[in-house]
Amino acid sequence: MNIILSDFKHGLLITVFVFVMMIFVDYLEVVSRGGLSRFIKGSKSRQYVTASFLGALPGCLGSFMNVSFYIHGLISFGAIVAGMVATCGDEAFVMLAMFPQKALFLFGVLFMLGIVSGYGSDALIKLFKIQTCKNCQLPSDMHHDPVICHPLGWREILGNFQKLSFSRFLLLLILIGAFVGIITGNIGPGCWDWKRWTFLSLVGLGLFIVVSVNDHYLETHIWQHIAKKHLLRIFLWSFGALLAVDLGLKGWNLEGFIKAHMVWVVFLAGLLGIIPESGPHLIFVMMFARGLIPFSVLLASSIVQDGHGMLPLFSYSLKDSLLVKLFNLIFGLGIGLGLYALGF
Repeated sequence: MNIILSDFKHGLLITVFVFVMMIFVDYLEVVSRGGLSRFIKGSKSRQYVTASFLGALPGCLGSFMNVSFYIHGLISFGAIVAGMVATCGDEAFVMLAMFPQKALFLFGVLFMLGIVSGYGSDALIKLFKIQTCKNCQLPSDMHHDPVICHPLGWREILGNFQKLSFSRFLLLLILIGAFVGIITGNIGPGCWDWKRWTFLSLVGLGLFIVVSVNDHYLETHIWQHIAKKHLLRIFLWSFGALLAVDLGLKGWNLEGFIKAHMVWVVFLAGLLGIIPESGPHLIFVMMFARGLIPFSVLLASSIVQDGHGMLPLFSYSLKDSLLVKLFNLIFGLGIGLGLYALGF
């Protein structure tokens, strides 16, 4: 029972952290009004660097932007591969919550590998004369949200409270509950260290955004696109993965099995990464956090998986989607097995 309660609280903390970071990333994109889209046009090198940078950003927004650039003919096949190699999807937020320093190191490694894989992918495509995305000739003018997402004034904020919508009320209830839970130590770190201050600051940032944005942005971006689609799923996957690992450690010699079959675990990490879903990768995040797998396995999983980033491309070009996943799988298994052989 203690394991279930502990993992439940940990799952709540991870969910709040991921949710606030997703809100913040979306908020920045809207505030910039497509500035990144205008920058990305340029040389192949700029495409690889930009696509890898967007991919390395926590969450799936950067990956969605890369797919949009690709189907509009703004970036090459190598660049879309670079972005998908660099991304960890929503798991990036979870890793930041659980092992922030190692997570930042991992993101840096993925960013560099993304750039290298971009050059390599375009070279291989040219060498083997593989045709990609024949239909990627759409007009390059990108659609951007016309809503100017600036903070409201005090009078407008007070007006939001006078006509408080259900979605704003529920979001405030969740964030205030998390804020109180972190302060009292019922959720998150049990002492006043930098982690507790960081979590409090991020929840405070989430409260500021939810309170200060207008109704249209809150309903369309935060409630419809983030809360309804991601919140429950993030919690269920986080709680489920934590519970599966902890019960496995308690009721079965999971650690011994993993260490005795580590090469197969690398292959499993790569194969599960093919699934266009964030959740399955969490099992490797949790195992790494528990010290059950080495960095090479987590890296292989991170290279191959891309969260939900590939879903828009699947709906546009199945052939190109499968090619991207194939290249990612080859790079992920090759690098993962190589580093494992070297003892990493």
